[in-house]
Amino acid sequence: EKESLLVDLLPEGTKELTLDALLVIDGDKTKVGTPTVKGAVVKAKVVEAEVKGDKIRVIRYKAKKRVHKENGHRQKYSRIEITSIK
Repeated sequence: EKESLLVDLLPEGTKELTLDALLVIDGDKTKVGTPTVKGAVVKAKVVEAEVKGDKIRVIRYKAKKRVHKENGHRQKYSRIEITSIK
């Protein structure tokens, strides 16, 4: 089963990624990196280049002054799918 993840927006034109592994679990064996596991590589491909996250509303106000400002924000993400862990 392949897993897909949302990561921060990747540069345009990125189709595949190679990432260092921080932790590798293989059955009963567990390897923890310091900070990465040597020789362990995670390969992923980009499924969707740009995905918008949920909209959040940011409200700033000053108490008892009738002053307020409201902004909205939608973070942009890329959806990647893990293809292999070696």
